[in-house]
This record gives sequence, structure tokens and C-alpha cells, in this order.
Amino acid sequence: MNNLYITEDPAIQFKSPQEIKKYQEERLQVTIQYLANKSKYYQELFKNNNINPFEIKTIEDLTKIPITTKKDLQTRGEDFLCVKKNEIIDYVTTSGTLGEPVIFALTENDLNRLAYNEFLSFSTAGIKKEDIMQLMTTLDRRFMAGFAYYMGGRKLGCGIVRVGNGIPQLQWDTILRINPTFCMVVPSFILKLIEYAQKNGIDYRKSSIKKAICIGESLRNNDFTLSKLGERINELWPELELYSTYASTEMQSSFTECNFHCGGHLQPELIIVEFLDEDNNPVPEGRPADVTITTLGITGMPLLRFKTGDICDRVSEPCKCGRNTIRLKPVVGRFGQMIKYKGTTLYPPALNDVLDNIPDIENYIIEVSTNTIGTDSIKVRIGTKNNTEQFVKFIKDSFRSKIRVAPDISIEPIELIAKEMFPPMSRKPIKFIDLREKSKNN
Repeated sequence: MNNLYITEDPAIQFKSPQEIKKYQEERLQVTIQYLANKSKYYQELFKNNNINPFEIKTIEDLTKIPITTKKDLQTRGEDFLCVKKNEIIDYVTTSGTLGEPVIFALTENDLNRLAYNEFLSFSTAGIKKEDIMQLMTTLDRRFMAGFAYYMGGRKLGCGIVRVGNGIPQLQWDTILRINPTFCMVVPSFILKLIEYAQKNGIDYRKSSIKKAICIGESLRNNDFTLSKLGERINELWPELELYSTYASTEMQSSFTECNFHCGGHLQPELIIVEFLDEDNNPVPEGRPADVTITTLGITGMPLLRFKTGDICDRVSEPCKCGRNTIRLKPVVGRFGQMIKYKGTTLYPPALNDVLDNIPDIENYIIEVSTNTIGTDSIKVRIGTKNNTEQFVKFIKDSFRSKIRVAPDISIEPIELIAKEMFPPMSRKPIKFIDLREKSKNN
């Protein structure tokens, strides 16, 4: 196992926790040695902190190494590159949700690893070669995920229809012509598909689509029950089985639910995960913490102890599906998006959960800014045809009943909100805008 390249072994996730840990630690040592030889950034990190990389042998030893942050990637991106430019096959960028987008360079090995990751992801969700995937996410705009799903589908051998995002009419035309069995989709878009089907006499509940693997929005609560968004989809389309998958460009890996829907499974061949607090100390199971990742098997831009900023808890007990890997619970929020409002700490998903359960709301954007006394303010801009005072009061009462506080509400034209949610350069809908830094600078 001295080679950095991935040796595909899907059976490892079913082995004992002790065997999984031993396997990961062998892979970790290879990764550390590769970084010590190839990465300018990590060579300096080891030297400046008097770290002998060859003494890092266990997962517990990782605590001897400082974390890597988004800012490090933004300011020193090229120093993370471990290969010559002529070995780079594909360039992607992060979405830039929390600042300037970060460029990631992938080698041929990394693309193969990405395909294998999604092969494992689809297999975890019970997808088989006989299935047909309708890809409702973009393959362009420097987006890693859409390309990963496409390559994972190819590796699995299933059929693929590359429709891309949006355009319900084209989505239904494709479903009715080709009969795909599952889709990759942002879950709120499923509501748009249902709405279009209802208006156009399409019996969507009897369509060929039986599973939806969902990205970008939370489908479940911390106890794995469906979130308000998940409940709403399930009430309207109970025949559609919903799966959550969590990933990021930085980790080049994903955590996907199995058929028991009790957390996203770690793929131990591809990634090591720690859970750290604000002071970078390990946090025990049962407390949400910052998902911190060390990639395995990446040759272009491997990362060591990268803090994603996503706040999650995890479950370590064996799953009913037979896998013995840890499972990630739903993302509570992103550390950089934490809001302190009227004495209450909030993350955008808590606000989304309230808004997604109010049928008359067509669309919305949450804006957070700094007020004149230096504290956080929240304004929810809502697109709806119901602009009555009673409706605004109902929205505020809904917030108070769920999260104890009510933000400012602004009723605006549906078309205006839609235009701002889907700007030309965006790869996914923008529902949260953080104006706090801008407020501080004014």
C-alpha cells in the first residue's frame, strides 16, 4: 500500500472498525509522505512547526498538525499543487459561498478517484447498472459535482440523461420519453417539477422516477426524520424515495445515505474525518462540530486537516446495511454563516426549514447584515402573491414558534426574487446573502 493511487476496495466499508482504522492509517502515512515530498505548502507547514512528517502514523497523531483553512487555499492556492501543470487534466472551482472561489486542479488519477467516489455513492443508495439517471445538475460552470455524477454513472454502467438544471418542461419531456429511474437534483426543484406536472396534467406519481439523490439542501433533521422540505415533497410524491448526499469540492468525496436513511456513509478509502471545535480540539460524538477532512489518494491538490466550515454530528455505531463506517448527520449550518440574532444562535437551514413549510411562499432570500449597534440583523425577502398583513403576521408567528425569534419580513415580486436567486454566474440557487462584511466596511 505504498502507492498513493487508490486501490479500489468497496468491501473495506463492511469490515470491522478496527480494520477500517488500520487501513486508513496505512493510507494516511502514504499521503503524509507524498505531501512532504511534493507540496510546497505542507513542506513549509511541517518545517515551521518542527513536525517530522514520518512520525505521523495514526489518526490520533493528526492533532500534532495545524489545520488548513479556506483562507489558506484562497491566498496560497498554487502552493498546494503537487504536480506539474502538464499533468493537470481538469480545473474546477468552489462556489465561493464564503469568499473568493478556490481553484482546484485534478489529475487523471483524481478524475478516476472522483468517478470511483460517485460509483460508491450510487451503490450506497442502491443504484444498479440497470438504472437510468436523469442528471438535473449542470456539467459546466466549473462545477465539480455534475461532472462527478456523470463519471460515477459511467463507472457504474447505468444509463445517463444530461438534462442539466431548471426547465421543468424539458425535464418532464425527458422523463416521459426516456423513462429514467432516478435523478440527481436540488430537492426544492422537485417541488417545481410537481407544480409543472399538476398544471399540465402529468401523472407524476406514476412516472418512471423512483429515487431522487438530493444535493445542496437538507432533507432530514438531526434525528433523521424528514425536514419540512422533505415532508412537503413526501406528502406530494410519496412514491419518490429521497436520499441525501453531502460533499464539497475541497474533499472530492461524498457521504451518501443507504436505504435505511440514517446518515451519509464515510468512504474510508477516500477520506479521513475529524470533528473539531472553534479551538481545533476534537469534539466527542453527540455534539455538532466542524467537519475537518484529510483526503486520501489525491495527487493534484491533497489536503491535510482542512476545516470545511460545515457543522455536523456523526454516528459511529454499525448501520443496519452492514457498513461499519461512521455516518454524518445533516449539516446544521456553516460556521461562517452563523447568525447571532436577539440572543439566539442560528444557521440558515433553521430559517429555510420554516420558510419551506409555508405553501404561499414561492421563493425567498435571507439577508443578514450588521445593524447600527453592531449586532446581526435578518431580513427575509419573500416572493409571494399573498401580500396581506395577516400573511406577514403568520410568517412571523411561524418563526417564533420554531426558533423563538422573528426576522424582518419584506414582501417582493416573485420575479425579482427569482432573478436574484439565479444570477448568470451562479451554479445553484442563492437563498442566503451575508452583508455583514460589507456593513462593517461602510
